[in-house]
Amino acid sequence: MKNEKAVVVFSGGQDSTTCLFWALERFAEVEAVTFNYGQRHKLELDCAAEIAAELGVKHHVLDMSLLNQLAPNALTRDDIDIEQKDGELPTTFVDGRNLLFLSFAAVLAKGIGARHIVTGVCETDFSGYPDCRDVFVKSLNVTLNLSMDYNFVIDTPLMWLNKAETWALADELGAFAFVRERTLTCYNGIKADGCGECPACVLRRRGLEEYIASRGAEGAAL
Repeated sequence: MKNEKAVVVFSGGQDSTTCLFWALERFAEVEAVTFNYGQRHKLELDCAAEIAAELGVKHHVLDMSLLNQLAPNALTRDDIDIEQKDGELPTTFVDGRNLLFLSFAAVLAKGIGARHIVTGVCETDFSGYPDCRDVFVKSLNVTLNLSMDYNFVIDTPLMWLNKAETWALADELGAFAFVRERTLTCYNGIKADGCGECPACVLRRRGLEEYIASRGAEGAAL
């Protein structure tokens, strides 16, 4: 893969930033694409732009505001609380988001001659989102190849990793401190360790503590 080109679906969060470092280690050329879909915290867009600039990665921002009109959710509307009721998807689930993001990333990828699309979706530690499942990604991969007559590969380096293992991967890539201090995962738009209360922060912190504990005394200094 050292001679190939990749597009990373990039939000500036823990997972996509880890994927960006992963891609930079494996591909000759890497570009990132971020989607503006009317998310509550515009800081996410700024964070992604800052990280891409620091790492010297060409950064595309695509307008996906139509998604906000079609799929009201807690990530785009102040009047919808972040919650999950038993037997229901979280209010943070955005119908069609990964389907559209990956499809538009594929259009961009073909246009710049990239055959790899890298995304941080994960089936191990996730919020029950159906569009984070491996079966969905594989299905869409086939559909994209057929629809454009172009051989894409959707790479999902985090698919079978839990959050602790994702932290471990960032550490292996020499990006642990960078990911911990510079990324934005929090649903309330607070960088680094975030608000500590929203589902994204709880999941991130739990994984961090588990990873640090697994390192014993060495990890205690992190």
